[in-house]
Amino acid sequence: MQSIESTALEPTKSEMAGLSAGQKIGRLIPVYGLVILTVGLIVIFSILLPDTFPTLLNVRSIVSDKAIIALLSLAAMIPMASGRIDLTVGYGIVLWHILAISLQTAYGLPWPVAVVIVLALGVLTGFINGLLVEVAKIDSFIATLGTGTVLYALALWHTGGRQVVGVLPEGFYALNGTMLFGLPITGFYVLLIAICMWIVLEYLPIGRYLYAIGANPKAAALNGIPVRKFVIGAFVTSGLLAALTGVLLASKLRIGQASVGLEYLLPALVGAFLGSTTIKPGRVNVWGTLIGVIILAVGISGIQQFGGSFFVEPLFNGVTLLIAIGIAGYAQRKRGAVRRITPASK
Repeated sequence: MQSIESTALEPTKSEMAGLSAGQKIGRLIPVYGLVILTVGLIVIFSILLPDTFPTLLNVRSIVSDKAIIALLSLAAMIPMASGRIDLTVGYGIVLWHILAISLQTAYGLPWPVAVVIVLALGVLTGFINGLLVEVAKIDSFIATLGTGTVLYALALWHTGGRQVVGVLPEGFYALNGTMLFGLPITGFYVLLIAICMWIVLEYLPIGRYLYAIGANPKAAALNGIPVRKFVIGAFVTSGLLAALTGVLLASKLRIGQASVGLEYLLPALVGAFLGSTTIKPGRVNVWGTLIGVIILAVGISGIQQFGGSFFVEPLFNGVTLLIAIGIAGYAQRKRGAVRRITPASK
């Protein structure tokens, strides 16, 4: 079963070759509309809030707050490329950040060992998700919702509903607390991981196989692509990245509690779905995902600086998710219409 479908609407070089300048702009606006809107919002808020918005302090705050969401969005988009969805990125981070702390404070493990254990558990969770989806043939939405709920229950059992606190090594704090070139180091983690994912998805056979599976798994299998292997691999990679994000969250919060983590699920999915509406409309992509996270961060920051209430952020995320899914669905239907019309017109 598939939970989502992956197609793309970006114009090809041959399509752009015979168009006038005005037609090219009209063809590119839907592709880069979200990018243009993001730049527009930054300009507008900078003009209206010159003392608070266009400042290094605000940039630091946005990077620090949204790096976790950006990493989870990147984790979520990997299975999405293969036409699946992984909800454990939001549930798992609850358990991962708790374990990253409790393994050190309660069991006395060195922080590098604790980090490796958490990452290994993230890989194991991704592997289980892959087996449930590809071997047991459970829809990825249902399978990862069930797995995620189990992880959340384990977090509640492990903590007993209490906070996990203790003195942690400075090396562990430095994973999130280090400043590089005046910005939080987590922003550079996001950039490095994004570049690696972009290279893999756009220029290596692995990426082409994942997108082929997402577009049509039966056709991909008929063309010799080992669908099961790559889908399981996508879930494993997603689990690894989600676990890494949990470690960084633990380094940031310095305490573990089961009430923290689930609030990241919705904005992470919003970022990934928004990413499928820009750069390569109709298909999840790395830079589109980052643009989706950035526009959420810019919009929420600007509204809050105008005095928006505490409910603005979840409201903004929810409405944006509905809009993103609507646009993505429209892009996929349009792509299907173009494919049906093109052969008939030849």
